[in-house]
Amino acid sequence: MAGSEYDVVVVGAGPGGYVAAIRAAQLGMRVVLVERESLGGVCLNWGCIPTKALLRNADVARLVTAGGKTFGFSVENVQLDYGEAVERSRQVSARLVKGVGALMKGNNIDVLIGHGRLKSPTEVEVTLADGGTQTLSAGAIILATGARARTIPGVEVDGERVLTSREALERRTLPKSAVIIGAGPIGLEFATVWSSYGADVQVVEMLDHILPAEDEEAAAELGRYLRRQKIKALTSTRVQSVTRTESGVVVHVQDSKGESDLEAEVALIAIGVRPNSEDLGLETVGVGVDRGWVKVDDMMRTNIPTIYAIGDLNGRLPLAHVASAQGILAVEAIAGHAPTPFNRQLMPRGTYTSPQVASFGMSEAEARSQLSEVVVGKFPFLPNGKALALGENEGFVKIVSDAQSHEIVGAVIVGPEATEILPELVLAAQWELTPEEIANAVHAHPTLNEAVMEAAHGVFGKPIHTI
Repeated sequence: MAGSEYDVVVVGAGPGGYVAAIRAAQLGMRVVLVERESLGGVCLNWGCIPTKALLRNADVARLVTAGGKTFGFSVENVQLDYGEAVERSRQVSARLVKGVGALMKGNNIDVLIGHGRLKSPTEVEVTLADGGTQTLSAGAIILATGARARTIPGVEVDGERVLTSREALERRTLPKSAVIIGAGPIGLEFATVWSSYGADVQVVEMLDHILPAEDEEAAAELGRYLRRQKIKALTSTRVQSVTRTESGVVVHVQDSKGESDLEAEVALIAIGVRPNSEDLGLETVGVGVDRGWVKVDDMMRTNIPTIYAIGDLNGRLPLAHVASAQGILAVEAIAGHAPTPFNRQLMPRGTYTSPQVASFGMSEAEARSQLSEVVVGKFPFLPNGKALALGENEGFVKIVSDAQSHEIVGAVIVGPEATEILPELVLAAQWELTPEEIANAVHAHPTLNEAVMEAAHGVFGKPIHTI
């Protein structure tokens, strides 16, 4: 394929890259996908999918060890096998990765395993696994190389005592104790899994509340339930150093009261991601970057008109579904369509703890600081019939609306299956529906999303099932 002409070369086969390749093929383009490691990228192999499989195992573990009385059963001598849970997560990932391979074949997409670098605005040079090279030319290039875990300067990740999420997912044995550095979604999801299997977990967060990117009230609500799961969160606490010992690690921290040491078998660093923008040939072609993130416009186009960058690489919002949406957007722009420009405010966010947290748009605090007048509707899951039947009636739905336009500018849900309930509100915001229109839409009973309807009523101070 040396010198082959393609319509699109996609570099990176994660949820951004492989989705972009499929959309391009659907639009009749000739596509080649370059991936240096595994189809599916971090999400399918070492991120979203295996963690969700482990979280499902954690749900079951909590049910059989602590929740049986609620449902009228008891189990004696329960033996939880964390290694089997990890094995299941690997099987789930492998099945989906195989499915991506089938999608590539089914859409007649060429796949090259190797490292791709920009050679010119229309060429990508690929160093193949066998050491050979191929040059691919195309009318457009989409960079989708993703990101990797950010680490702490001066702290060595050894994969044994000091881990990132990737090493943690590959680990087959449950740590007896862990200090998790970072209380964002990744850190709290690992805290949920490990604590459900009996590990002693402490979470350290530099900022003043867990889930610092989320609504503070929602974070506080989640924090109450994490404490019930014996997860200890230390906020406004800065990590000074991480030292390996013969038996584990010592994490030296500082808060307003002074300095102290936290000892554990392992330390997990979960403080965000950094872009995989090195060795891509960006400097060769003159692609603009900002602290490693590739700069793009709302069509995902870089300053070089033939080159696009999607997903974690551009840093707009490093989430798998955002990468997929950006991939479709970029391809449709390349095809000459008129796609809707990227709108970060309409991108959903999810944290798959127990209970879950799901949100989009502005938090209540952000809305009050940016808009002249805000109205909020909030309704708890406590009186929701379906939540009570499930035995999961913690949390609430909060809708944030502009008082002048009545448009929904944000929402957050803390509760059972929150990530599954949120899309109704995202769709409403995208099509500029008002809370009144949501409230007037009949919601089936009993369902969890009746809480959404009640919160919409609450924007006008008229929720039904409250006094």
